[in-house]
Amino acid sequence: MTVLEAEAKAKVDRQGHEKFHNLVAKAQQHEPVRVAVAHPCDQVSLESAVAAAKLKLIEPILVGPEQRIREVAAKHGIDISQYEIVDAEYSQDSAAKAVELVREGRAGALMKGSLHTDELMGAVVKRDTGLRTSRRISHCFVMDVPGHDQPLIITDAAVNIAPDLKCKVDITQNAIDLAHALGASEVRVAILSAMESVNPDVPSTLEAAALCKMADRGQITGAVLDGPLALDNAISPEAAAIKKIKGPVAGRANVLVVPDLEAGNMLAKSLSFLADADAAGIVLGAKVPVILTSRADEETARLASCAVAQLLVAARKASAAAAIQ
Repeated sequence: MTVLEAEAKAKVDRQGHEKFHNLVAKAQQHEPVRVAVAHPCDQVSLESAVAAAKLKLIEPILVGPEQRIREVAAKHGIDISQYEIVDAEYSQDSAAKAVELVREGRAGALMKGSLHTDELMGAVVKRDTGLRTSRRISHCFVMDVPGHDQPLIITDAAVNIAPDLKCKVDITQNAIDLAHALGASEVRVAILSAMESVNPDVPSTLEAAALCKMADRGQITGAVLDGPLALDNAISPEAAAIKKIKGPVAGRANVLVVPDLEAGNMLAKSLSFLADADAAGIVLGAKVPVILTSRADEETARLASCAVAQLLVAARKASAAAAIQ
Protein backbone atom coordinates (compact mmCIF):
# COMPACT_ATOMS: atom_id res chain seq x y z
CA MET A 1 0.00 0.00 0.00
CA THR A 2 1.38 3.39 -1.00
CA VAL A 3 1.55 6.36 1.37
CA LEU A 4 -1.30 8.06 -0.50
CA GLU A 5 -3.43 4.92 -0.29
CA ALA A 6 -2.73 4.63 3.44
CA GLU A 7 -3.67 8.27 4.01
CA ALA A 8 -6.89 7.80 2.03
CA LYS A 9 -7.77 4.71 4.03
CA ALA A 10 -7.13 6.55 7.32
CA LYS A 11 -9.32 9.43 6.16
CA VAL A 12 -12.18 7.06 5.33
CA ASP A 13 -11.76 5.34 8.70
CA ARG A 14 -11.93 8.67 10.55
CA GLN A 15 -15.04 9.65 8.64
CA GLY A 16 -16.67 6.27 9.21
CA HIS A 17 -16.04 6.36 12.96
CA GLU A 18 -16.26 10.11 13.51
CA LYS A 19 -18.52 9.98 16.58
CA PHE A 20 -16.33 7.39 18.28
CA HIS A 21 -13.13 9.28 17.45
CA ASN A 22 -14.71 12.37 19.01
CA LEU A 23 -15.65 10.29 22.06
CA VAL A 24 -12.07 9.08 22.48
CA ALA A 25 -10.72 12.62 22.06
CA LYS A 26 -13.13 13.89 24.72
CA ALA A 27 -12.08 11.13 27.13
CA GLN A 28 -8.40 11.92 26.59
CA GLN A 29 -8.99 15.28 28.26
CA HIS A 30 -9.28 13.40 31.58
CA GLU A 31 -6.87 11.30 33.59
CA PRO A 32 -6.71 7.60 32.62
CA VAL A 33 -8.84 5.39 34.85
CA ARG A 34 -7.31 2.33 36.53
CA VAL A 35 -9.11 -0.69 35.13
CA ALA A 36 -9.04 -4.27 36.38
CA VAL A 37 -9.02 -6.36 33.20
CA ALA A 38 -10.48 -9.75 34.04
CA HIS A 39 -8.81 -12.73 32.32
CA PRO A 40 -7.13 -11.11 29.26
CA CYS A 41 -5.94 -14.48 28.02
CA ASP A 42 -6.32 -14.12 24.27
CA GLN A 43 -4.84 -11.81 21.66
CA VAL A 44 -7.91 -9.61 21.19
CA SER A 45 -8.59 -8.84 24.86
CA LEU A 46 -4.92 -8.26 25.69
CA GLU A 47 -4.32 -6.06 22.65
CA SER A 48 -7.45 -4.05 23.43
CA ALA A 49 -6.30 -3.27 26.96
CA VAL A 50 -2.82 -2.27 25.78
CA ALA A 51 -4.19 -0.15 22.92
CA ALA A 52 -6.48 1.72 25.32
CA ALA A 53 -3.56 2.26 27.66
CA LYS A 54 -1.42 3.69 24.84
CA LEU A 55 -4.18 6.20 24.14
CA LYS A 56 -4.17 7.11 27.85
CA LEU A 57 -7.77 6.03 28.32
CA ILE A 58 -7.00 3.43 30.98
CA GLU A 59 -4.24 2.13 33.23
CA PRO A 60 -4.80 -1.63 33.05
CA ILE A 61 -4.24 -4.13 35.83
CA LEU A 62 -4.13 -7.54 34.13
CA VAL A 63 -5.91 -10.13 36.27
CA GLY A 64 -5.54 -13.77 35.28
CA PRO A 65 -3.12 -16.71 35.07
CA GLU A 66 0.18 -14.85 34.83
CA GLN A 67 2.06 -17.44 32.81
CA ARG A 68 -0.77 -17.70 30.28
CA ILE A 69 -1.00 -13.91 29.91
CA ARG A 70 2.76 -13.67 29.33
CA GLU A 71 2.61 -16.50 26.77
CA VAL A 72 -0.12 -14.72 24.81
CA ALA A 73 1.85 -11.47 24.93
CA ALA A 74 5.05 -13.16 23.73
CA LYS A 75 3.28 -15.07 20.95
CA HIS A 76 1.65 -11.95 19.50
CA GLY A 77 4.37 -9.41 20.23
CA ILE A 78 2.38 -7.43 22.81
CA ASP A 79 4.52 -5.42 25.22
CA ILE A 80 3.04 -5.73 28.73
CA SER A 81 6.23 -5.02 30.63
CA GLN A 82 4.90 -1.82 32.25
CA TYR A 83 1.58 -3.23 33.44
CA GLU A 84 0.78 -4.85 36.77
CA ILE A 85 -0.33 -8.49 36.67
CA VAL A 86 -2.44 -10.03 39.44
CA ASP A 87 -2.14 -13.80 39.23
CA ALA A 88 -5.35 -15.88 39.24
CA GLU A 89 -5.92 -19.58 38.77
CA TYR A 90 -8.88 -19.69 36.36
CA SER A 91 -11.55 -17.45 34.84
CA GLN A 92 -13.92 -17.31 37.84
CA ASP A 93 -10.95 -16.54 40.08
CA SER A 94 -9.92 -13.77 37.68
CA ALA A 95 -13.39 -12.24 37.92
CA ALA A 96 -13.43 -12.44 41.71
CA LYS A 97 -9.97 -10.89 42.06
CA ALA A 98 -10.80 -8.12 39.57
CA VAL A 99 -13.89 -7.22 41.61
CA GLU A 100 -11.82 -7.30 44.79
CA LEU A 101 -9.41 -4.75 43.29
CA VAL A 102 -12.37 -2.40 42.89
CA ARG A 103 -13.59 -3.04 46.43
CA GLU A 104 -10.08 -2.23 47.70
CA GLY A 105 -10.11 1.07 45.78
CA ARG A 106 -7.26 0.04 43.48
CA ALA A 107 -9.38 0.11 40.31
CA GLY A 108 -12.11 2.47 39.15
CA ALA A 109 -13.62 0.24 36.46
CA LEU A 110 -13.78 -3.36 35.26
CA MET A 111 -13.10 -4.71 31.79
CA LYS A 112 -14.09 -8.09 30.38
CA GLY A 113 -11.28 -10.20 28.97
CA SER A 114 -11.62 -13.63 27.40
CA LEU A 115 -13.97 -15.06 30.03
CA HIS A 116 -17.74 -15.42 29.63
CA THR A 117 -19.87 -12.38 30.46
CA ASP A 118 -21.84 -14.46 32.98
CA GLU A 119 -18.63 -15.23 34.89
CA LEU A 120 -17.70 -11.58 35.24
CA MET A 121 -21.21 -10.36 36.01
CA GLY A 122 -21.70 -13.19 38.50
CA ALA A 123 -18.81 -11.79 40.53
CA VAL A 124 -20.15 -8.24 40.16
CA VAL A 125 -23.65 -9.03 41.49
CA LYS A 126 -22.67 -11.24 44.45
CA ARG A 127 -24.41 -9.82 47.51
CA ASP A 128 -21.54 -9.96 49.99
CA THR A 129 -18.46 -9.58 47.81
CA GLY A 130 -19.77 -7.89 44.66
CA LEU A 131 -20.37 -4.34 43.53
CA ARG A 132 -24.12 -3.93 43.93
CA THR A 133 -25.77 -0.59 44.57
CA SER A 134 -29.40 0.37 45.14
CA ARG A 135 -29.75 0.77 41.36
CA ARG A 136 -30.62 -2.12 39.07
CA ILE A 137 -27.68 -3.18 36.89
CA SER A 138 -28.27 -2.64 33.16
CA HIS A 139 -26.40 -2.49 29.88
CA CYS A 140 -26.15 0.29 27.30
CA PHE A 141 -24.92 0.20 23.73
CA VAL A 142 -23.55 3.50 22.48
CA MET A 143 -24.08 3.24 18.73
CA ASP A 144 -22.17 5.15 16.06
CA VAL A 145 -24.55 4.85 13.08
CA PRO A 146 -23.23 6.14 9.74
CA GLY A 147 -25.46 8.87 8.38
CA HIS A 148 -27.09 9.56 11.73
CA ASP A 149 -26.15 12.91 13.21
CA GLN A 150 -25.63 11.80 16.82
CA PRO A 151 -24.70 8.72 18.86
CA LEU A 152 -27.64 6.54 19.91
CA ILE A 153 -27.84 4.88 23.32
CA ILE A 154 -29.81 1.62 23.24
CA THR A 155 -30.82 -0.07 26.48
CA ASP A 156 -31.14 -2.81 27.69
CA ALA A 157 -29.93 -5.28 25.10
CA ALA A 158 -27.63 -7.52 27.14
CA VAL A 159 -28.46 -7.92 30.85
CA ASN A 160 -32.18 -7.73 31.77
CA ILE A 161 -34.15 -10.28 29.77
CA ALA A 162 -37.76 -9.23 30.42
CA PRO A 163 -37.65 -6.16 32.68
CA ASP A 164 -40.77 -5.07 34.52
CA LEU A 165 -41.78 -1.46 35.11
CA LYS A 166 -39.74 -1.11 38.30
CA CYS A 167 -36.65 -2.42 36.52
CA LYS A 168 -37.23 -0.12 33.54
CA VAL A 169 -37.12 2.91 35.83
CA ASP A 170 -33.51 2.07 36.71
CA ILE A 171 -32.66 1.08 33.13
CA THR A 172 -33.91 4.45 31.93
CA GLN A 173 -32.16 6.44 34.68
CA ASN A 174 -28.87 4.61 34.06
CA ALA A 175 -29.05 5.53 30.37
CA ILE A 176 -29.87 9.16 31.16
CA ASP A 177 -26.89 9.40 33.50
CA LEU A 178 -24.68 7.91 30.78
CA ALA A 179 -25.91 10.41 28.19
CA HIS A 180 -25.02 13.29 30.53
CA ALA A 181 -21.57 11.79 31.19
CA LEU A 182 -20.97 11.65 27.43
CA GLY A 183 -21.75 15.34 27.19
CA ALA A 184 -25.29 15.41 25.80
CA SER A 185 -26.71 18.93 26.17
CA GLU A 186 -30.26 17.57 26.12
CA VAL A 187 -31.26 13.97 26.79
CA ARG A 188 -34.30 12.89 24.78
CA VAL A 189 -35.57 9.42 25.69
CA ALA A 190 -37.90 7.41 23.49
CA ILE A 191 -39.65 4.48 25.19
CA LEU A 192 -40.02 2.10 22.26
CA SER A 193 -42.84 -0.23 21.34
CA ALA A 194 -44.35 -1.47 18.09
CA MET A 195 -46.75 1.48 17.98
CA GLU A 196 -47.19 4.99 19.27
CA SER A 197 -50.65 4.51 20.79
CA VAL A 198 -51.32 3.14 24.27
CA ASN A 199 -52.89 -0.28 23.78
CA PRO A 200 -54.01 -2.37 26.80
CA ASP A 201 -53.23 -5.51 24.79
CA VAL A 202 -49.57 -4.49 24.36
CA PRO A 203 -47.93 -4.28 27.82
CA SER A 204 -44.90 -2.31 26.59
CA THR A 205 -47.18 0.60 25.61
CA LEU A 206 -48.64 0.73 29.12
CA GLU A 207 -45.17 0.68 30.68
CA ALA A 208 -44.03 3.43 28.30
CA ALA A 209 -46.93 5.64 29.33
CA ALA A 210 -46.22 4.96 33.01
CA LEU A 211 -42.51 5.80 32.63
CA CYS A 212 -43.38 9.13 31.01
CA LYS A 213 -45.76 10.01 33.83
CA MET A 214 -43.13 8.99 36.39
CA ALA A 215 -40.72 11.43 34.71
CA ASP A 216 -43.39 14.14 34.98
CA ARG A 217 -43.55 13.47 38.74
CA GLY A 218 -39.79 13.54 39.24
CA GLN A 219 -39.32 9.78 39.69
CA ILE A 220 -37.03 9.79 36.65
CA THR A 221 -34.84 12.87 36.24
CA GLY A 222 -32.46 14.55 33.84
CA ALA A 223 -34.26 13.99 30.55
CA VAL A 224 -37.36 14.49 28.46
CA LEU A 225 -39.29 11.25 27.94
CA ASP A 226 -41.89 10.29 25.35
CA GLY A 227 -43.59 7.01 24.64
CA PRO A 228 -44.78 4.73 23.46
CA LEU A 229 -43.00 5.51 20.21
CA ALA A 230 -42.27 3.21 17.31
CA LEU A 231 -38.66 3.24 16.13
CA ASP A 232 -39.37 5.25 12.99
CA ASN A 233 -41.06 8.16 14.72
CA ALA A 234 -38.45 8.10 17.51
CA ILE A 235 -35.48 8.78 15.22
CA SER A 236 -36.96 10.16 11.98
CA PRO A 237 -38.41 13.70 11.98
CA GLU A 238 -40.15 12.92 8.69
CA ALA A 239 -41.87 9.84 10.10
CA ALA A 240 -42.93 11.75 13.22
CA ALA A 241 -44.35 14.57 11.08
CA ILE A 242 -46.31 12.18 8.86
CA LYS A 243 -47.92 10.64 11.94
CA LYS A 244 -48.46 14.08 13.48
CA ILE A 245 -46.43 13.24 16.58
CA LYS A 246 -45.08 16.42 18.14
CA GLY A 247 -42.74 17.14 21.02
CA PRO A 248 -39.02 17.45 21.79
CA VAL A 249 -38.37 13.69 21.55
CA ALA A 250 -40.29 12.69 18.40
CA GLY A 251 -37.84 12.16 15.56
CA ARG A 252 -34.91 13.39 17.71
CA ALA A 253 -34.39 10.74 20.38
CA ASN A 254 -30.81 10.08 21.49
CA VAL A 255 -31.74 7.36 24.02
CA LEU A 256 -33.85 4.36 23.00
CA VAL A 257 -35.34 2.23 25.78
CA VAL A 258 -36.45 -1.10 24.29
CA PRO A 259 -39.25 -3.35 25.59
CA ASP A 260 -37.00 -6.33 26.33
CA LEU A 261 -33.58 -7.85 25.71
CA GLU A 262 -34.62 -9.65 22.53
CA ALA A 263 -35.86 -6.46 20.87
CA GLY A 264 -32.79 -4.52 21.98
CA ASN A 265 -30.33 -7.17 20.88
CA MET A 266 -31.93 -7.43 17.45
CA LEU A 267 -32.01 -3.65 17.05
CA ALA A 268 -28.36 -3.18 18.02
CA LYS A 269 -27.10 -6.06 15.88
CA SER A 270 -29.19 -5.05 12.88
CA LEU A 271 -27.60 -1.59 13.05
CA SER A 272 -24.15 -3.17 13.34
CA PHE A 273 -24.43 -5.72 10.56
CA LEU A 274 -26.85 -4.03 8.15
CA ALA A 275 -25.99 -0.35 8.66
CA ASP A 276 -22.25 -0.73 9.46
CA ALA A 277 -22.72 0.84 12.88
CA ASP A 278 -20.20 0.41 15.70
CA ALA A 279 -21.34 -0.35 19.22
CA ALA A 280 -19.53 0.49 22.44
CA GLY A 281 -20.82 -1.53 25.39
CA ILE A 282 -20.99 -0.55 29.06
CA VAL A 283 -22.73 -1.93 32.14
CA LEU A 284 -24.14 0.60 34.63
CA GLY A 285 -25.72 0.42 38.06
CA ALA A 286 -22.74 -1.21 39.78
CA LYS A 287 -20.27 0.73 41.94
CA VAL A 288 -18.04 1.18 38.89
CA PRO A 289 -18.57 0.94 35.12
CA VAL A 290 -18.07 -2.48 33.57
CA ILE A 291 -16.62 -2.48 30.05
CA LEU A 292 -18.21 -5.28 28.01
CA THR A 293 -16.91 -5.97 24.52
CA SER A 294 -17.61 -8.73 22.03
CA ARG A 295 -15.07 -10.80 20.14
CA ALA A 296 -16.75 -9.51 16.96
CA ASP A 297 -16.11 -5.85 17.86
CA GLU A 298 -13.62 -3.80 15.86
CA GLU A 299 -10.80 -2.12 17.74
CA THR A 300 -12.49 1.28 17.37
CA ALA A 301 -15.55 0.03 19.25
CA ARG A 302 -13.38 -1.50 21.98
CA LEU A 303 -11.49 1.74 22.47
CA ALA A 304 -14.77 3.66 22.51
CA SER A 305 -16.04 1.38 25.28
CA CYS A 306 -12.98 2.30 27.34
CA ALA A 307 -13.58 5.98 26.57
CA VAL A 308 -17.19 5.67 27.77
CA ALA A 309 -16.02 4.15 31.06
CA GLN A 310 -13.44 6.90 31.52
CA LEU A 311 -16.03 9.62 30.92
CA LEU A 312 -18.40 7.97 33.40
CA VAL A 313 -15.71 7.87 36.07
CA ALA A 314 -14.80 11.51 35.39
CA ALA A 315 -18.47 12.56 35.60
CA ARG A 316 -18.90 10.77 38.93
CA LYS A 317 -15.80 12.44 40.35
CA ALA A 318 -17.06 15.84 39.24
CA SER A 319 -20.47 15.15 40.76
CA ALA A 320 -18.92 14.03 44.06
CA ALA A 321 -16.68 17.12 44.17
CA ALA A 322 -19.69 19.39 43.49
CA ALA A 323 -21.65 17.73 46.30
CA ILE A 324 -18.85 18.44 48.78
CA GLN A 325 -18.77 22.14 47.84
